[in-house]
This record gives sequence, C-alpha cells and structure tokens, in this order.
Amino acid sequence: MPPPSARSPEAPPQPVDLRYSSRTIAGAPSPARAGDHPVYKIVRTSRLYEQIVQQIEESILKGTLKPGDQLPAERELAQRFGVSRTAVREAVKALREKGLVEAYSGRGTFITDGTSQAVRQSFDLMVKIGQPDGSTHLAELRGILEPEIAALASTRVEEEDLATLRDAVAVMDGAHNDPEAYIEADLDFHLALAEAAANPLILSLLDSIVGLLREQRLRIFKVEGGPRRGQFHHKRILEAMEQHDAAKAREAMRAHLEQVRQDSQVSSQKPPGKPGVSRASS
Repeated sequence: MPPPSARSPEAPPQPVDLRYSSRTIAGAPSPARAGDHPVYKIVRTSRLYEQIVQQIEESILKGTLKPGDQLPAERELAQRFGVSRTAVREAVKALREKGLVEAYSGRGTFITDGTSQAVRQSFDLMVKIGQPDGSTHLAELRGILEPEIAALASTRVEEEDLATLRDAVAVMDGAHNDPEAYIEADLDFHLALAEAAANPLILSLLDSIVGLLREQRLRIFKVEGGPRRGQFHHKRILEAMEQHDAAKAREAMRAHLEQVRQDSQVSSQKPPGKPGVSRASS
C-alpha cells in the first residue's frame, strides 16, 4: 500500500460551457449553442451564487459573453453549475442589479452593455429630485416616444411578438383583482412592443422608463375602472399590431397614454392612506 504522500491528487472540477450564440434582444431567431469550448467550472463551496456571478462577470470582461447573448434557462444553468435553482436565481438577481443582464418574460435572460441600468438610475434620480414634476415630465417623454414606437413595431412585428402581446393581454384579463400579476403583464406588453420594433436602443430606453413606473402603477391600480379602461386600449393596440397598421397603432397608444394620465391624476387626488383604484396600464 503506497504511503499517504503518494496518493493521487483529486481531479479538478470540470468546466462547463454556458455560452449561447450572440443575438439581438429584439426579435432575433432562437439562440443556437456556441461551440464546445469550456467556459465555467462546477462550483462546490459556500456562497454559491457569488461564485456564479463572478464567473459570468469574468466571461463578460473577457468577451466570451457579449451584449445580446442569451443565458441558458434556469434549470439548465443549475445543472451546468452543479447547484440548486435557488442559487441560480440569486445569481441572476445580483447580475441584474449590477446592470449586466436583463430578464424578459417568455424570452429569457440576456447580457446587456450596462446602458439600461445606467439610464434607469438616472431617471430614478431625476424623478426623485424633481417631485412632484418628475412624474409629469416622464409622462410627457413617454407621450413623445411610445406612439412612434407602436407605429414602428406595427411594421416589423412578427408572430412571436404577437403571441407575447396576446399572452400579456390574457393575463391582464384575468388579473383585475391581482395588482402584481396585472402590472407585470402590463410591463411585458409594453416591452414586447419595444422588442417588436427590433431596435435594441429603443428597448433599452423604454425598459428604463417603464420600470420606473412600476411603483406608480401599484399606487394607482385601484382607481375605479382602471384595469378595464387599460385593457380596452391594450386590445386596440394589439389589433393595430395584428393589422400592421402604423397610423392606428400610433393613435391607439396616444389614447392609452391619455387614459393613464387621467387615472394618475385621480390617484394623486385621493387622500393618503386610501389606495387608488387600478388603472393598471402603462
């Protein structure tokens, strides 16, 4: 029997490949696997999510993962890293807070260039400093941007985009008593329009603006009849998308934003402590 010093060392953990092929966030075909070159190592110690974050950060710095690349699904990531799905969720959350990834409902998680997070933080700061006018200024900005985004999207929308829009409308139809579900579907609807426009700059900018309004939507969700009015306009916008009618899409979005403005005013007039009623649309 060989002495203890002669024992073979443990084999190092095997790397795993996490890369997908580069794609634009907006409306690109399904991602394809990008080669067999190993990128990551199985993680084995405490604070697993921090190690996952570190490995993905290193891959971004090295250029192995680029803006627009899609990460595998949560279950597959857990298998590749050899960790629980909880650890993967914590890692993705940390990466998102750093502005390194963005998650889009029904589409996946994508590497960003950090621009969206920087813009979001700038808007947050401006609105906080500029209260009460900050929300008004942001609403005016949306009124300038979103009707034209809807018009452009109507000319470029694909069936996958339409499916996402229909799914969001269906969720909102069944969530008039569930503000969280309604508002998340509302966000998905507007981001899907930006994705359909097939311009990553538009998507990044609109994501920053729409995300800023999540808290406001929660405050005004209970404005009487709000969800019903929001859905009326969402369905008009969807109809314009299905018809590829730019003029109709533009006017439908303008009408929707006017409805949002009116319900926001009603909400702001309610006494503190009394929840507004939901217009839940954005």
